[in-house]
Amino acid sequence: MTIEFILPDIGEGIVECELLEWLVSEGEHIEEDQPVAEVMTDKATVQIPAMHAGVVNKLHYAVGDIAKVHAPLFSMTPDDADVNEEPQAKDPEKPTEATTSEKVKIDELPVAAASGKHIEDFILPDIGEGIVECEIVKWNVAEGDVIEEDQAVVEVMTDKAVVEIPAKNAGTVHRLYYAQGDIAKVHSALFALEVEVDSNTTGDTEDNTGEASQSTSATIIQEPSNASNKQSNQLTSSKFSDGEFEPPIAIEGKVLASPAVRRIAREHNIDLSAVNGSGKKGRILKADVLDIQQSVKTESLSENSNKPLTSTNTNENPSASKKGEIRTEKVRGIQAAMAKQMSASVYTIPHFTVSDELVMDNLMSLRNLLKPEFEAKGVKLSFMPFFVKAMSLALNEFPVVNSQLNDDASELSYYSDHNIGFAVDSKIGLLVPNIKRVQDLSLLDIAVQMQDIIEQARAGRVSGEHLKGGTISISNIGAIGGITATPVINKPEAAIVALGKTQKLPRFDDSGNVSAQHIMAVNWSGDHRIIDGATMVRFNNLWMSYLMQPEKMLMHLK
Repeated sequence: MTIEFILPDIGEGIVECELLEWLVSEGEHIEEDQPVAEVMTDKATVQIPAMHAGVVNKLHYAVGDIAKVHAPLFSMTPDDADVNEEPQAKDPEKPTEATTSEKVKIDELPVAAASGKHIEDFILPDIGEGIVECEIVKWNVAEGDVIEEDQAVVEVMTDKAVVEIPAKNAGTVHRLYYAQGDIAKVHSALFALEVEVDSNTTGDTEDNTGEASQSTSATIIQEPSNASNKQSNQLTSSKFSDGEFEPPIAIEGKVLASPAVRRIAREHNIDLSAVNGSGKKGRILKADVLDIQQSVKTESLSENSNKPLTSTNTNENPSASKKGEIRTEKVRGIQAAMAKQMSASVYTIPHFTVSDELVMDNLMSLRNLLKPEFEAKGVKLSFMPFFVKAMSLALNEFPVVNSQLNDDASELSYYSDHNIGFAVDSKIGLLVPNIKRVQDLSLLDIAVQMQDIIEQARAGRVSGEHLKGGTISISNIGAIGGITATPVINKPEAAIVALGKTQKLPRFDDSGNVSAQHIMAVNWSGDHRIIDGATMVRFNNLWMSYLMQPEKMLMHLK
């Protein structure tokens, strides 16, 4: 069985790249995750790893050619392809289910070609930085439906948010490879679509890759390896430690809730079908379950208060913890993503920290002056837009703080856009969305976008665009009472700052007199491979000067 390797997304907004070097040759056996090609975009040089182990059949590009993202890069025969052929060799008169399935697909080709149509797989694109899989929440289409370009086909949930996936082309849905509740892999086939064939590309003419358009059959025959038998058995890989199976996240007529919410409900014996979800489309949020749990607890306490006090046996209370008991839970969702991301950051980036005290008095006065103007436009003005804008102004003078080092530390990419992230304690966990191109935004623009993103994050529905492409981050631990912290860099970024809560403290002025000042502790963590201590201190001094004397920002605002 021959399959096409589809060139995945290799950077935000990048649609093509130059092939610098093939790291394999035709006929060579390769391993999963082995680097296959080195390509260059307008931002960096990237190595493309193989998704499967197998034999390389054909390389579709020559060195120096321009390759298109989401187009076939090379064809290969996976190692597991031989498994389906063995039963037929033993008993040629009785083909296996796998070979029958392939034969049906091959027989469909002449019909499709004759009707001026062909079937192509829709490849699940990158839906967030670092996200490799997602859960199918809801199919918005069915097999046989005619869909339009950009129509929302499926709703999926990652460990960060719920995202709708649009169709790239118009056509008829031929097959859905996953059922609701299944886990789909990024860069694997999500569904098959029957589309019209351009008469100029049929027959022996060549497509835009320079190869004859004969790869259609390979695309049709290809089955995603993680989709086999999913339609008949949806729950075999969703088993909890207690032996219970996790139900699909959203099935017609059933509740819509994340795995974390279902876990909490299960722990408190709450029937989710009886809970009214307060989220969008009736999604049940963590707060909804906790409200029910608190209500049950209050009722229980009220009933017990009317009963005479008697001695009780602790064994009769099922919720009483036993001495020495250990409760084990599977790490999943955002908690799992954070564990992976933070481990990668700490193990690969040498951190160093710079701390300072930010005098907030002048900034507090300016904010109080501007708040009514912002409220008149329906926008709440916090301190964060000031921090974000001041950071962008400082980055103009210190572009290395807005740079990123590649994995093997051989190339440093400087980003002209200031995509500044900020941590949000959402209902589904910690998210770090970012505001794009802050250098071109006013204080009002930043406040409006930030308010909108925070509302989305707290509902668990942040757009994937906001969750990727960040260049530097802010963690506002002071919002929940923290004073100081040593933040972990949000890899692959080069720096992050943690803001503590503002405290009224005594400080000496230049004349030696003690006065009360509003002080905020700021703590920077930097990537010591590319930022030295002196650079970080100078950058911090400039950033704080814009905040302690906010009128200085006026000379730079556009």
